Amino acid sequence: MPAPHRVHPETRCALSVRLALCSAALLGMSGPLAAQTAPQQVEVVGTSPLPGQGVDRNALPYGTQVVRRAALDEAQADNTTDFLGRRVPGAQVNDIQGSPFQGDLTFRGYRASGILGAAQGVSVYVDGVRFNEPFGDVVNWDMVPEFALHSLSLVPGANPAFGLNTLGGALSLTTATGLTAPGLRGEASLGSFGRKKFELSHGGSHDEGWHHYAGVGLFDETGWRDHSAGRLANGLFKIGRQVGDDDIVVSLQAGRSRLVGNGLVPLVTLDENGERTPDLGALDRAAVFTHPDLTRNQLLQLSAQWRRQLDGRTTLESLVYMRDSRRTTINGDGADDEAEAAAQRQPLADEDEPNATFNRTATQQKSAGVALALSGRHGAHQWQLGAALDRATVHYEQTEQAGMFDATRGVQPIAGEDPELSATVSGTSTSAGVYASDTWQVAPETHLTGAVRINWAQVGNTLSSINDDTGLFEAHPHERFRYTSVNPALGVAHRLSPALTLFANVARNNRVPTVIELGCADPEEPCRLPAGLQSDPYLKQVIATSFEGGARFALPGGVKGSITTYRTDNRNDILFRSTSITGQLGYFANFPRTRHQGLDLDAQWTLGEWELGAGYSHLEATYQASGVLRMGERNVTITPGTRIAGLPRHQFKLSADWRVGGGWSLGADLQALSGRGVSGNEDGLLEDGAGQRVDLSLPGYALVNLRATWKPAQVKGLELFGRITNAFNRRYASFGALAATQFDAQGQFTGDDTAALFVAPGAPRAIQVGLRWQY
Repeated sequence: MPAPHRVHPETRCALSVRLALCSAALLGMSGPLAAQTAPQQVEVVGTSPLPGQGVDRNALPYGTQVVRRAALDEAQADNTTDFLGRRVPGAQVNDIQGSPFQGDLTFRGYRASGILGAAQGVSVYVDGVRFNEPFGDVVNWDMVPEFALHSLSLVPGANPAFGLNTLGGALSLTTATGLTAPGLRGEASLGSFGRKKFELSHGGSHDEGWHHYAGVGLFDETGWRDHSAGRLANGLFKIGRQVGDDDIVVSLQAGRSRLVGNGLVPLVTLDENGERTPDLGALDRAAVFTHPDLTRNQLLQLSAQWRRQLDGRTTLESLVYMRDSRRTTINGDGADDEAEAAAQRQPLADEDEPNATFNRTATQQKSAGVALALSGRHGAHQWQLGAALDRATVHYEQTEQAGMFDATRGVQPIAGEDPELSATVSGTSTSAGVYASDTWQVAPETHLTGAVRINWAQVGNTLSSINDDTGLFEAHPHERFRYTSVNPALGVAHRLSPALTLFANVARNNRVPTVIELGCADPEEPCRLPAGLQSDPYLKQVIATSFEGGARFALPGGVKGSITTYRTDNRNDILFRSTSITGQLGYFANFPRTRHQGLDLDAQWTLGEWELGAGYSHLEATYQASGVLRMGERNVTITPGTRIAGLPRHQFKLSADWRVGGGWSLGADLQALSGRGVSGNEDGLLEDGAGQRVDLSLPGYALVNLRATWKPAQVKGLELFGRITNAFNRRYASFGALAATQFDAQGQFTGDDTAALFVAPGAPRAIQVGLRWQY
């Protein structure tokens, strides 16, 4: 990466000029276009996990992305994260784990990830139930019932109505019911790398207001990388009744997965001058560093929603749920012996000694919650009052077993060596919130929206780990931490004409430290991620304040879209600071200030038989204080303005669909991303005090995906489809980190630590064909 830099005045000026020019152009068009443009279509969207009566999207002071089932099918994306990464400005998927259902999603630089220990900043809800797991706030994307999705809504900014962890935005997923998806629907497909997918669902309504929905989704693949086979199964059953003013739905959701996320691989090794030598990832695209890296997830959830129309203007909604989530992992890693713990870079003295560790973890989380919302329309006001209470119990344990690397860098446990318990945690987390919001039509074309939420959270746990002095497994004193925050929001939307609406909004929200962060917050006792837990000093909660402004436009000829500029300032952000060159040992700590600011632009155009879409995003994600990011062999010193690694400055997305005729439709989409910095190289140096800077930034890349569908007129409800992803077989990497390898370029174990650039390789060209039916 180049030298750490500030957001220069030229950059700020260029961003301001682009926004000013776009706004001026829209303002200039608003007058004459008013007479030519049809009135804006009213689209009611939810503004909280329990949507209530909803609010006209055009009255909201922020831009909300709403996607229906038809658009998801048309895009032929693998899943929700893949769709967001392809189509939504500001969204990006880092393929860190290598599995399509273990995506590391970022939106405006904030993460919703399945990686334990990742700094989560996007809250996710499915049918009003919070989907972020209590232990680490991770999002198990493999447990989302993709086959049943009816719509999704992406709300940007630190919106307080969506509760804890909504720093960069909130994603709300709604599944189908027998009323919204009647009939039989199915999909079956085959693809490259042994990929097989099958989905089947049925919904319907019955006498006396009863309705049902039932479905299942199956996925299996051998994977494009070595040792990366995976499979999953999800099921959803709903039964409901709609009688008079009452509507109740009971849902049972279950899921099970066995996925392999082989993570990063060394692309090049580096000497002290930054000279590069091709390594494993450059010589073999499908190679993995070490294996196995297996994750098994299980989910069982029961929920019930009740909605009553109290009168023509007021609605009461309630939700109650119980959830049992379990995760087990098996990881083969390099040995962490006493020499490494003391000096980090000393090779093992005896080649016959174990050189690897077989790590196993098991996590069980049981949670339950209740939510209540009262919403109404009275005069010029659309208001909502709500409350939510969630409680979870967590038990986690980790074992280690001595092992040896085989010829494929797989870890084989040593016979006779029993697994040893190395860390456990048992604890509870409780969170409660009450909120109120009101959208007030202060003038015929002007809406003012205000909201406030009070969040309260308590995290208590008991950690147990091995005492380094005695070698005994000991329990730490029980700890309990409480956090409270009052989070307001205020915004305005003004319609200048049927063609143009301007909006602005300011909001605040908070994120409390998770159990994994509190259990790994002592620099004197670093822990190994994503597993180890050592001690739990106090961490401050993160406070995010977001500012957003922009315009929505609807022009003649079927052109519509929006432009938004935003800035979110985080106080007391929580970062992982490494203490070893391997990058695995470290601790969590507060960082005074970080900032995410940028510009999002999206547009859609309907032109006869063509559907066109374009999106652009500019992101400046920076640290706004001085500090040290990484310790151990060296210190990565940062200053205000240093860019956060792993986030591209520019993204451009383009999609086109052409209804050819005869039931045929052809489509394509393009994703172009600029380069991004590498974790561990934020200051552009390999060694402390080195005068020569070494740029390890990953280059940008562009991907093209092609698709086709055919709906034969002779068979009603049948659709055949095919797609090619990464059509030009572009070789690229979506994430990078500076760490150490103990293998040579041929994959043979040496025991010597060598600095290397590790990357998350992107998937090669893949073909998939299938059929979809609906009756």
